[in-house]
Amino acid sequence: RAPAPPEADVRREINGRKTEARGRCFARKRLPRFLNATKVLLFMQWHQTWFFCEDVIWLFQSNQHCKGYEMGYKEVQRIAKETMIFARNNIHSGITLADVRELCEKKLLELGADSFWYWGIGAFVFSGDETVLSISGRDYKTSDRVIDENDIITIDLSPQRNSIWGDYARTLIVENGVVVDDEKCSNKEWKNGIDTEIELHALMRTFVTPQTTFEQLYFYMNKVIKKLGYINLDFLGNLGHSITKQKDDRIYIEEGNTVCLGNVSFFTFEPHISLVNSKYGYKREDIYYFENDELKEL
Repeated sequence: RAPAPPEADVRREINGRKTEARGRCFARKRLPRFLNATKVLLFMQWHQTWFFCEDVIWLFQSNQHCKGYEMGYKEVQRIAKETMIFARNNIHSGITLADVRELCEKKLLELGADSFWYWGIGAFVFSGDETVLSISGRDYKTSDRVIDENDIITIDLSPQRNSIWGDYARTLIVENGVVVDDEKCSNKEWKNGIDTEIELHALMRTFVTPQTTFEQLYFYMNKVIKKLGYINLDFLGNLGHSITKQKDDRIYIEEGNTVCLGNVSFFTFEPHISLVNSKYGYKREDIYYFENDELKEL
């Protein structure tokens, strides 16, 4: 009957082992009549442990992602992924980058986003030799550049709903006026760039553990990027960031950041790369998290 607090510290001695977690109560539900309402169970998924409370069930977000919390982020990321599919099917030569941004942002809102967390920009779009550009959203102006019959486009989507973020980027290839599947790209340089992005994500996944620091990932992946003959184009030199409620609270995959990846709920990996002396850039971004020490893509 008493309302659940929005924030709570839970400490409990379980089989002689002290457990501790901090979480946000995001769901509460009255028990069915047939259950004894004097005592109910609070489930904390992090420790696979049951806690006793009064009259209501509290579900907590923990460092290891209670299912409801995780699903909220998955749903917003799904909005971004479905919008990218929509973009692939609707982008064609002759339209402008401003048109691409508009169709992406309309689709994000149609699918359930309520706003865009990155400087109010839902779709960060570049094409051709502008794909090597890396600038802050604060300074971004969508170009009226027209998409060519054969072109390369990078799209970075930033939807949010109820302050829950999505973050998703891909490089698209236009041939004969329409977007083609990555494996069907006939431009060898562009296809190699896309394949390299996929390889970087695969190598990242084999390298990291919850104890890997942001800085360790930064040095390792930049070494790999250089070894493959590419350069890191990011204007700040980083390769991704934590997912937070406020953009200024993000921490980055950068030198000097000794926070462990397992200490944040979610993080992005988004290398923006180019071949040395090339005029084309490539992006691929996904959100990752750890569950039972296993890295998973959101």
